Amino acid sequence: MVAFGKKLKERSIQEWQGYYINYKLMKKKVNQYGRQLQGGNLERRQVLKDFSKMLDNQIEKVALFMLEQQGILASRLQRLRESHDALQEEPEISHIAYLKEGYRAVGQDLLKLLFFVEMNAIGVRKILKKFDKRFGYRFTNYYVKTRANHPYSELQQVYKHVVMSRNLHELQNNQGSYLSIYDQPVLPLQDPVVDSIKAAVDRLTHSTNFLNFMAQHAFIMQQELPSPQDEEEAVEEDRRYHFMSLLLNLVNTFLYMVNTYIIVPTADDYSMSLGAAATVCGVVIGAMAVAQLFSSVYFSAWSNKSYFKPLIFSSIVLFIGNLLYALAFDFNSIAVLLIGRLFCGLGSARAVNRRYISDCVPLKIRMQASAGFVSASALGMACGPALAGLLQTRFKIYKLTFNQNTLPGWVMAVAWLMYLVWLAISFRELALEPEESHSTSKDSNNSEAVQDGNLESGIKQPLLITSEEIDEDDSEEASEESRAPVNSIGAAYRLLTPSVKVQLLIYFMLKYAMEILLSESSVITTYYFGWSTSSVAIFLACLGLTVLPVNIVIGSYISNMFEDRQILLVSEIMVCVGILFSFNVLVPYTVPQYVCSGLIMFVSAEVLEGVNLSLLSRVMSSRLSRGTYNGGLLSTEAGTIARVIADVTITVAGYFGRDMLLNVTLLPSLVTCVVSIVATCFTYNSLY
Repeated sequence: MVAFGKKLKERSIQEWQGYYINYKLMKKKVNQYGRQLQGGNLERRQVLKDFSKMLDNQIEKVALFMLEQQGILASRLQRLRESHDALQEEPEISHIAYLKEGYRAVGQDLLKLLFFVEMNAIGVRKILKKFDKRFGYRFTNYYVKTRANHPYSELQQVYKHVVMSRNLHELQNNQGSYLSIYDQPVLPLQDPVVDSIKAAVDRLTHSTNFLNFMAQHAFIMQQELPSPQDEEEAVEEDRRYHFMSLLLNLVNTFLYMVNTYIIVPTADDYSMSLGAAATVCGVVIGAMAVAQLFSSVYFSAWSNKSYFKPLIFSSIVLFIGNLLYALAFDFNSIAVLLIGRLFCGLGSARAVNRRYISDCVPLKIRMQASAGFVSASALGMACGPALAGLLQTRFKIYKLTFNQNTLPGWVMAVAWLMYLVWLAISFRELALEPEESHSTSKDSNNSEAVQDGNLESGIKQPLLITSEEIDEDDSEEASEESRAPVNSIGAAYRLLTPSVKVQLLIYFMLKYAMEILLSESSVITTYYFGWSTSSVAIFLACLGLTVLPVNIVIGSYISNMFEDRQILLVSEIMVCVGILFSFNVLVPYTVPQYVCSGLIMFVSAEVLEGVNLSLLSRVMSSRLSRGTYNGGLLSTEAGTIARVIADVTITVAGYFGRDMLLNVTLLPSLVTCVVSIVATCFTYNSLY
């Protein structure tokens, strides 16, 4: 893994070398401050004052150079505008190509300037993070807040680079022919440089769209630093890419989600037909999640060596699991039913699906593939209950019973068998690189909690922490081991800062609330409203179908109007409102109350998941981007544990009676939600 200082030097624009922030100097100064403080030769206030001044000077150097370049670009655009006006008065077709090339050249230089700004912005964030980590002081929030709001701050100029985007349309609107429309040549709708500039502006302004927001749910890491991709790297990525293998991974994701939720409408009825209580459906549904706790780990480790073999193993195990689930009725055995669900959980290959997209899909289409992964999951979640609602029939073939309880198992067994054949024929295994040769794929803005107080109140905190607590993910002096991917639980835990822990808690909370809502829906609706299996299936399918429309609205509009942390907090509060509204405190308990509260809770949790994982990727150490115990696995484990606990809660609550089931299961959801809201407020200023 290459240290950030080296990456900054390698990827910087050579003729502008002297205008970049001196990251290496600032890093050495931070280490020097540490030694001086340990020796008692320097006061804490002096450290803060000197570091602030040094960073001010570095940012001023960047900002002034950027303003100079903006002026040069503005002069060139003005000259092009004059040529444009002259052509309107006296059209000359020979000058049109010259004018187009002029605009294209300005666009390329604008792109170069945006790239320059982005590299320096990343450097500022990383040195601030390093300062906070080195001294245990919450300095970043103070610095950004004071400089960004001060009328004479140069920092404002760095983040107001978007005024340059006003010239984007010049490259499109001013390159048409000035002759009649019959003589006008056919031109592309948009020059490629426009797309590149727009992408650079979007990265700097955190602008997003539907695909971006959907891709966040997949928690698949992107590259750490912006860089024009080398031709050799692009060729290598294209060589590794195989569309059919990607499609097989997405189909695996879809089928697994169908497999997870197809039994939800009938699990209580199946349990009762085998002599168990209706609330045992919690254990039946949760058995799959229990097994997934272990399968996620070994599949994550296995994907370090192969993709094909774990997918084959997954398909075989899922085929066996669904076969056992279907046969449990004729065996009249709840044990066979549970074993079948455990086998289904042991076949969860979502870690492989996610890893394949991260490692084998070219960067230029990785976002679309990530969005496809999330869409396949959402579609599977909706199709599972809907399919269960269609399987309302009963017949026998020899001694095998086919009814609404067993048909989900039979259908999924056939589906996995067909998938296994397709997989064996069409999947192409790829040679994996050694894990240590991977570079990190994201910007590790790993920041700890910051206080709302001012600088004086912050000084009361410890200013120096031990070297063991320092995250050296971007230190050039760090050993290879300290920068290696995380392949042990202990190493992963040591990298969990308060901000990361809070984000994992939020992920746990939202998965717990969603599992309570979905898993107990058949029991609750049958008891209170007398719903049939088909009605429950329709309700659950409708909830699943809200995923894509909600993400379109949030990704295309809301996320561009508000910060992620603002959406995060509001979504948590809305989940809390949905939970409160779900309690049975009024008599009688009505269908509108249940449906509206469930819809609020589910939609808010879905929105919360996207922004939660987006923020988690920014506050998490870059070392957690790869390795067996990567951030994707940690989030998956947090969500799976939440589902297990939720399903166990449903079964345990059944002992209090079905009339108490709803309130007893909602109470832990409410407590966890309130705790997560409080924790978010404490770490709010570190979520940037």
